[in-house]
Amino acid sequence: MTYSANEQRYKEMIYNRCGNSGLLLPALSLGLWHNFGGVDSFENGKAMLRRAFDLGITHFDLANNYGPPPGSAEEMFGKMLREDFASYRDELIISTKAGYRMWEGPYGEWGSKKYLVASLDQSLKRMGLEYVDIFYSHRPDPNTPLEETMQALDLIVKQGKALYVGISSYSAEQTKEAVHILNELGTPLLIHQPSYSMFNRWIEDGLQDVLTEHQIGSIAFCPLEQGLLTNKYIHGIPKDSRAAKETGFLDAERVTAKVVNQVQRLHQIAQERDQSLAQMALSWVLRDGNITSALIGASRVSQIEENVAALHNRSFTQDELRQIDTILNS
Repeated sequence: MTYSANEQRYKEMIYNRCGNSGLLLPALSLGLWHNFGGVDSFENGKAMLRRAFDLGITHFDLANNYGPPPGSAEEMFGKMLREDFASYRDELIISTKAGYRMWEGPYGEWGSKKYLVASLDQSLKRMGLEYVDIFYSHRPDPNTPLEETMQALDLIVKQGKALYVGISSYSAEQTKEAVHILNELGTPLLIHQPSYSMFNRWIEDGLQDVLTEHQIGSIAFCPLEQGLLTNKYIHGIPKDSRAAKETGFLDAERVTAKVVNQVQRLHQIAQERDQSLAQMALSWVLRDGNITSALIGASRVSQIEENVAALHNRSFTQDELRQIDTILNS
């Protein structure tokens, strides 16, 4: 059946300006880190992408190594673009990244110009695109001069292969230096993609100040802490969870008795707000306007619907924020 997007898709979604730019991002964006690879069901992935767009999620975030196997998430998304989204390309923000190991040899990871330019060329072929909207340096490279990595991002924009550039997981000091270099080159830094959640607040120790000062957007990945901030772990580790899988990214050792107790107490506050824990956790990440967009993942359509419903209640009372801080600091 030919896909036709929901005509009401822009009615409910919230769009936030990304730093000092003309670009608006949805308050929730969909990441294809998990569940969109070659080992996953294409039909399930297609259903999730369709539903996300129908709910106003216009931003889809990828990376060269997403899968498994590496590259297969971009291939899946490329097929989706050809089959369903081709006529909507100009309504989409498509981002990809490079920085982690992608191929053998000394040029297959990190932040050299050789790797970043070659990786994006491969990503564009996999997705069948002439350009991406945002291209990221996925992680800082301790052995490549930051000037070279930023020169690669500048070159990619000037070649027309990306409209904007971003960085991910850079420290406050590294971000400040990257901003200076890119400004000198004439390609401003659009956005930073850091990890951020109730359980992971490192960006509050300097990075958020740098982003605010230089008017740079931010998109938080892992806002639900790999599913830890959902109802799934209220009673410990369920058999079908990421923490229970040998290949999962959530270490079972992290799900301690203390963490389970914190999750249970946070769940109580969420219930009083008439939200699920996941919805409250997303609302919390977006609470003060410092985060442009929260990057969600999903394994089924219902999770996307639940997450988008979080936007109906984004405000917190001071008492709720104090209670949450007390729990997180206990």
